[in-house]
Amino acid sequence: MIINVSGRTDIVAFYTPWFLNRMKEGYFLVRNPFDPHSISRIYVENIDLIVFCTKNPLPILDSLHTLQKPFLFQVTFTPYHKDIEPYVPDKRLILNAIRKLSKLSKDSKPLVRYDPILLNARYDVKYHIKAFEKMCMELEGYVDRIIVSFVDDYKNVRKHQTELQIKEFTEIDYKLIGTSFSQIAKEHGMSVQTCFEQRDLCEYGFRKDVCMSVEEAFLITGKKFKKWKARDCGCVEMVDIGQYNTCRHYCKYCYANFDEKRIEENVRLHDPESALLIGNVQPQDQIRVRRG
Repeated sequence: MIINVSGRTDIVAFYTPWFLNRMKEGYFLVRNPFDPHSISRIYVENIDLIVFCTKNPLPILDSLHTLQKPFLFQVTFTPYHKDIEPYVPDKRLILNAIRKLSKLSKDSKPLVRYDPILLNARYDVKYHIKAFEKMCMELEGYVDRIIVSFVDDYKNVRKHQTELQIKEFTEIDYKLIGTSFSQIAKEHGMSVQTCFEQRDLCEYGFRKDVCMSVEEAFLITGKKFKKWKARDCGCVEMVDIGQYNTCRHYCKYCYANFDEKRIEENVRLHDPESALLIGNVQPQDQIRVRRG
């Protein structure tokens, strides 16, 4: 089993003590986001690989040696300021953390996600090209792959449209981003790609690939896994142990947060000693062991 930590929230940034406790205790409980009374029990002994997805690896850096499981990092690095990402730490700290991760990672260098690109009066194409080049300069030799995505029309995006003032992409925008990013990445020994985007920019030099392939998982674990049917993106199947509406970065483009009041309520219910990320098991809950 490959666990995703996490596409639903930033466990590393805000819930590392809980994650480490669960690894020590030997199991996780995870609520089904579509059936809240259905809970999966995931035993650590059945985990073959951990894929960390985070904007801030700092809280877990000093504990990675305790995991006793192969792990990979996908770190999201964006060039936005507090107007869009109110609680993401100083980006210089994140760049330094990525460099440290590259030295600590045994199985693969960290993958960086420049994700998502949105355009408005402040963050235009020229701004992104300049930010992307600076990021690549800082991470040369530490990162091999960068994944790019474009902002989607999520509920949270619509709610914050007044602040975001998002501008539609034109074909000229795509061409400038595609050709510039491809050339910059190449100059710094990296590849750049999208994953499951309507515009993959391959005609402008982007590589066609996925975030985490079946083949890559096999090389690390020696096991054959299926593709992720729930997402239909071509990536290897993973089991997400997170919960929506629990990330305290409060990014205004986020797909995983869409109710700020509920985030505050969920955070108050978090107990690092609980087997669940949020709250505790209730009498009406049904728990089933998940083995894959």
